[in-house]
Order: sequence, then C-alpha cells, then structure tokens
Amino acid sequence: MSTHFYGEGNIGSTPEFREFPNGNDEPRRVLRLNVYFDNPVPTKDGYEDRGGFWAPVEIWHKDAEHWSTLYKPRMRVQVFGREERDEWKDDKDNLRTTYKINARSIGILPYRIEAVTLSAKPDSADAQHPAAG
Repeated sequence: MSTHFYGEGNIGSTPEFREFPNGNDEPRRVLRLNVYFDNPVPTKDGYEDRGGFWAPVEIWHKDAEHWSTLYKPRMRVQVFGREERDEWKDDKDNLRTTYKINARSIGILPYRIEAVTLSAKPDSADAQHPAAG
C-alpha cells in the first residue's frame, strides 16, 4: 500500500547513507533521514505544534552519498514522495507495521542556512544560458 505524500519538517539526526551491491551494475544507493513533520498552528504567542509525527524518509539515488554531506540535523526540508507501509516480524515473532516515506525529492528550505555554494558545471550549458551562471 502506498499513497502520495507532501510534508515539511526538520531532520532529527545525522543522515545514514547505505550502498547495496547490484550484480555487475552500479550499486544501489539510499539516503535515510529521520524527519519530524510538524503541524504548526498560529497562537497569540507565535506557533504551537499540534499533531506532528516522526517518519523515516528514504531517497534512492546515485548521488545519495554526496547528498549525505548536505543534509544536517535540525535542517528544515520539504519532502515529496509516497507513504509506504512495511510489515515485518520482530525478534519475538510479533507482526509489526512501520510507515516510511519513499521520497522522490527532498528540498532544503532556507531556515537557519547561513550560506549556499553552487558547484561549477563542467559542460557548456552555462555558456548558452548566461543567466544560469
């Protein structure tokens, strides 16, 4: 079972990068984040969180290892993807259910960011579009 998901939240811990063998092909790479998706409600004193939840977020991509250095705890992110239910048995053979987000994209929101550095593109695309540089 899965359903579309969109949410904003804060990364709660250091991202975990994993790599899995894929025969003779390039290994499969995943970045796992633990994100708290809050529900801020305006109050007279600012905002109050009502009904937020923690969810594991996974993004499978060839650049997952590089991205693991970009995402930091407490960083505000916007997640697009789908919610998936995983059923598994614990060490006492009890059936457990976990919900996770299989992300299509994870955007970094500008809260608490002090600087952004863009890498240079090695191709000639920037020469054709001067405004992109």
